[in-house]
Amino acid sequence: MVQVSDSLMWELTKNNTCFMKKRNGRTKRSGSVRFSVEKGNLTSLSRFQTSGLANSKAVDVVCTSKGGAELITKTASKAHSFPSKASAHTPINKHFRKVDDILQKQTVDNFYRPDLKNKMLAKWTKVYQANRRSKGTKKTLPMKKGRGTNKK
Repeated sequence: MVQVSDSLMWELTKNNTCFMKKRNGRTKRSGSVRFSVEKGNLTSLSRFQTSGLANSKAVDVVCTSKGGAELITKTASKAHSFPSKASAHTPINKHFRKVDDILQKQTVDNFYRPDLKNKMLAKWTKVYQANRRSKGTKKTLPMKKGRGTNKK
């Protein structure tokens, strides 16, 4: 594979890729939204900042089939003929706050896409909640009693 700059790759792929899902709005004012299902895209929106194809450094947090989670970082692969070696997979199956620290150390503290810190932590929160829901360990919220129940 030929080495191409990130901006050139984005210009080539921003309007048409097999990963793009275009959704039209109901009215002319609402416009249309372009989603992207590519590997390495944190927000699933078709934008240069979070694109897994166009950026040489990409980060993603995904669910695994066994109910865990995984941090995927795109590596500077010299073995371009082996796509499986193009990304590093780090399992993150510990407590919520420990994984928060792991994500910070793996990416932000290593100067690896610090601009995506908040988006990465937001996605980790959603993945963690989904895994807890699938295991059936999500805590139930107590019912609010309202104002009129405290009678003297």
